[in-house]
Amino acid sequence: MAEVNYVAEAFKFMVLGMGVVFLFLIILVKAIEFQASLIKKYFPDKAPTTPTTPKVSSSDEDEKQRVAAIIAAVAEFRKTKS
Repeated sequence: MAEVNYVAEAFKFMVLGMGVVFLFLIILVKAIEFQASLIKKYFPDKAPTTPTTPKVSSSDEDEKQRVAAIIAAVAEFRKTKS
């Protein structure tokens, strides 16, 4: 009966499995890069538009509205808790 070195066989299977996974990942990356190049070729990005900044109201008015909202929230909280 022939003696089988299980450690060597396990190592061979491990290397084979890791090699297959590594090869698959390389093929997957290349396929995604190819797909990205096709998308860029047939669907190019539109020219970026400059965003318009909304008019900013005075900071004093914003601060007053913020304080009023806080006061109203605290008053409502106290009313519902008691």
